[in-house]
Amino acid sequence: MFKILDCTLRDGGYYTNWDFDKSLVHTYLSSLNNLPVDYIEVGYRSIPIKEYYGKYFYSPVYELQELKSLTNKKLVIIFNEKDIRVEHVADLLQPIIGIVDMVRIALDPQQLGRALKLAAEIKRYGFEVGFNVMYMSKWKQYGNFVEELSGLDGLADYFYMVDSYGGVFPDDVKQTMDLIRSKTDCKIGFHGHNNLEMALINSLTAIDYGADIVDSTILGMGRGAGNLKTELLLSVLNTKYNMDIDFNAIGNVVDGFDKLLKKYEWGTNVPYMISGSNSLPQKDVMDWYTTRVYSLNSMVRALQNQKNNIKDNEQLPVFKPAKSYDKVLILGGGPNSVEHAKAIIEFINQTENIAVVHSSSKNALYYKDVQADQFYCLVGNEGHRLEKVFSDLGDFKGICVFPPFPRKMGTYIPAQIHDQCFEFEQISFTEKFKESHSILALQTALELKAEEIYIAGFDGYQEASISQLERSLVEENEFLFQTFQEAYAKDIISLTPTRYKTLQSGSVYSLVC
Repeated sequence: MFKILDCTLRDGGYYTNWDFDKSLVHTYLSSLNNLPVDYIEVGYRSIPIKEYYGKYFYSPVYELQELKSLTNKKLVIIFNEKDIRVEHVADLLQPIIGIVDMVRIALDPQQLGRALKLAAEIKRYGFEVGFNVMYMSKWKQYGNFVEELSGLDGLADYFYMVDSYGGVFPDDVKQTMDLIRSKTDCKIGFHGHNNLEMALINSLTAIDYGADIVDSTILGMGRGAGNLKTELLLSVLNTKYNMDIDFNAIGNVVDGFDKLLKKYEWGTNVPYMISGSNSLPQKDVMDWYTTRVYSLNSMVRALQNQKNNIKDNEQLPVFKPAKSYDKVLILGGGPNSVEHAKAIIEFINQTENIAVVHSSSKNALYYKDVQADQFYCLVGNEGHRLEKVFSDLGDFKGICVFPPFPRKMGTYIPAQIHDQCFEFEQISFTEKFKESHSILALQTALELKAEEIYIAGFDGYQEASISQLERSLVEENEFLFQTFQEAYAKDIISLTPTRYKTLQSGSVYSLVC
């Protein structure tokens, strides 16, 4: 009989940075205790990395001990082979002997030889060993990899086909299992991603074709488009194999993770479907989608460029302003650019030689008729937004600026304003966040040679509680404001209320008569 491994905490950690609420974990474990799941993969064991990663990225010993006391299932941790070497194994595994039952190795197929040495060292400590070999849809490109599979015999307990791109079909599953069986006697597992919503049928095909173990996660929580849903698999097995299932336990654990699903919104969409069907990295799609900076059209265009090996679909003339300005006012999309619009417009109209830079065109219509030259930063879905804000671009007089070529998301330009669009030759004050709205606005101020820089409508989210996405955008802007001011010894003065600590405080009302 095949086995089931639930890897919600490990794979779901790509959304939560491997931090989960303790009570949710307890609900998860108590529910799975009453379900026919054989293994629970709780996270990584990792060597220290500079960036912040949470509890289940490192799986400290005390945490594993507590989890062991709460479950009747076998515990599993995973190594990321690209980071872990033979010399790390003793420190990572000796303290968890008797707590964890299996160690899996996530690896690029081109590194199978190196992973075999790592597995041999793991085996010395008495653990079961699983190989999670990624990029299943591209295995045929790695000829040497297939020939090395015989090295698994007597060493690996499970050899997993990992559909990293979520783009394989049932026939691919069968053919790959035949290929594995021609080279090794190792037990076979399957880990399906759900880009094309094929995770269930591919997993069932693997089971029917003799797979020994399959992976799943609660509500399909996992990197990118997510995985096979544990509750769906169990429901089907209840019908297909008359497997006894405690549906109350399923209900409890699904309820617990439902809030996370509403917050992070994992699952497939058009960009994930394109990445899956063309074996393109879904990490990029996950980054784009979770930041919400880019529209679906932008993501689709970027993926098509990747598929066709095109860097970008259009290169624009370099932005070279016709004149310089004494002052620049950068307008953001926050509510304060509307709340204080009358005073801001008065300030603009009373100030000589000032330019207005719209980091977002969200509220640009309020400023359509001001007596100043206007510049618009177009990145992500801003070209589409500009079309919606200005329903008729026939008399649009602004200048639009884009990130340097090649742009990650490709280039969308409304046809009516094509001749008014330019790109920066470079972003001069940082290597980070090169396609953000704020960085384009600050670079525009530099190119316009402004002596004084004002800002309005960068509220920093005035609400008491903000989402993780909003918090990350605030942190990004804080970094850009600080880096810019330090690089050029120029203060950026906020004329409207703001929570950004790196901005200098001012008031638009002090500047109007």
